[in-house]
Amino acid sequence: MPRTQSKSPAVTDIDTEPACDGVNLAVVRGTVSSPPDVRVLPSEAVLAQLQVSTRLESETLSMPVAVWSPAAWVESLEPGDEIVVLGRVRRRFFRAGGAAASRVEVEADVVARARDRRRVHAAVQRAIDALEVLDE
Repeated sequence: MPRTQSKSPAVTDIDTEPACDGVNLAVVRGTVSSPPDVRVLPSEAVLAQLQVSTRLESETLSMPVAVWSPAAWVESLEPGDEIVVLGRVRRRFFRAGGAAASRVEVEADVVARARDRRRVHAAVQRAIDALEVLDE
């Protein structure tokens, strides 16, 4: 379900207290590979879709990232910009061309420019806090 309530642009809180026993956490550092596709949905929610490429040893992976209610700077990202994304993996269902469709993507809670050490550190700390449940 899209988030339509207004929160800080491109940043929402991550629950560190899980509602169940599961953990769904994605941290991606990579390069924006195409300009953001920004849409205003019929619900009036704003969605920016990014493609982020990450190089891992011998392969490059392309990751779709959904950013609800993005900050203006997220909408103006350009190919080659390095970012860090903290969020969760989600399968989103929607209608396209009159048919039901789905897409697996990272739904961003935090998007930061990779060179913004303060925001990247804060995002990493949130990830660490969210993973502490595994030690309990």
